[in-house]
Amino acid sequence: MKLTVIIPAYNEAVTIEQLLKKVFDAPIGIDKEVLVINDGSTDTTAFILEKYNNKVQIIEHGVNKGKGAAIRTGLEYASGDLVIIQDADLEYDPNDFQKLLEPIVNGRADVVFGSRNLSPNNKRAGSIYYFGGVVLTKLANLLFNINITDEPTCYKLFKTEIIKSLNLKCERFEFCPEVTAKIAKRGYRIVEIPIAYYPRTVAEGKKINWLDGVRAVWTLVKYRFYD
Repeated sequence: MKLTVIIPAYNEAVTIEQLLKKVFDAPIGIDKEVLVINDGSTDTTAFILEKYNNKVQIIEHGVNKGKGAAIRTGLEYASGDLVIIQDADLEYDPNDFQKLLEPIVNGRADVVFGSRNLSPNNKRAGSIYYFGGVVLTKLANLLFNINITDEPTCYKLFKTEIIKSLNLKCERFEFCPEVTAKIAKRGYRIVEIPIAYYPRTVAEGKKINWLDGVRAVWTLVKYRFYD
């Protein structure tokens, strides 16, 4: 069994090297494939990644296409039995990989979400991000009759054949609501596992904004009745 780690990266020169070291060092007990999609970075991200050519597969987008587009590109190259999405910042800890794998390896889940809200000691993101996440989670539960606590979490781990079968259309941050909607509609088993979370601010490089929140709401509603 092998885990593919897909890392979309856009202007993450400050964090990408430390993040990669954490991914390499994360103990999971199975083989690991690391794909970095350099999504049109204009800082020194590409230069830093050159040092890791022998340890990761680097796929270049000549221009910035968005997180969703980068994930879809990564899926074209993924050869593992399982896939997890890893942001290139340091908000999420790869040491959580092992416990996220457990429900799938033991046959209890088809998809695993890492929930920031199930870990009471986690710091909250800024209020607009936190309450936006609450709204999206409640809306997803209402529309798709599921019971999750953290819809917009980055850490979503899938059986590869499942995520590749979803015919994803996402370009930006609407990856999360699109994939949540499609797996819920198809009746796949979702298990949530508590994870660590270290939120960063806009000043530190956080890129999602209120318009992405509007897109996320629209995406959940759209895929309730379409596709």
